[in-house]
Amino acid sequence: MITSKIADSIDQSVLCWLATISEDGFPNVSPKEAFLHDGEGKLLVANIASPVTVRNLERDPRVCLSFVNVFVQKGYKITGKAAVLKPGDAGFDEQHRPLTAAIGAAFPVISVIVIEPVAVAVIIAPSYRLYPDTEPLDRIRDSLQTYRVKEYQRRAE
Repeated sequence: MITSKIADSIDQSVLCWLATISEDGFPNVSPKEAFLHDGEGKLLVANIASPVTVRNLERDPRVCLSFVNVFVQKGYKITGKAAVLKPGDAGFDEQHRPLTAAIGAAFPVISVIVIEPVAVAVIIAPSYRLYPDTEPLDRIRDSLQTYRVKEYQRRAE
């Protein structure tokens, strides 16, 4: 279900949003900045500071994870079932290792959220439908301007 195209999109996205179901039945959406695919069809999300997400998953494993490459304005919505692996659980070390390799030691990974996808849908900016003849580089240029990338680069220097 996680094709090479989806895997590439994951690799090019900086943040994802993980939606869980709270005890009162309302959605809880939480940004995650450390996530990747395991190469075997599952998604791995680092729990860095998400006690509500973990509590919700322990009660109801249904999730929706969305990510978008903001420059090309495309991404995916993946629904599935999640499990939380904690230190000492079978498979924790194998799933923890690629996440810590990806993000380094800057953030402690308390546990690993492993998502088994059941459905995948494309997320695409409305401009693709409204202006289908626009070239991808035009979209990237527009996004760089919209997100004021040059301004942020100057601030960071």
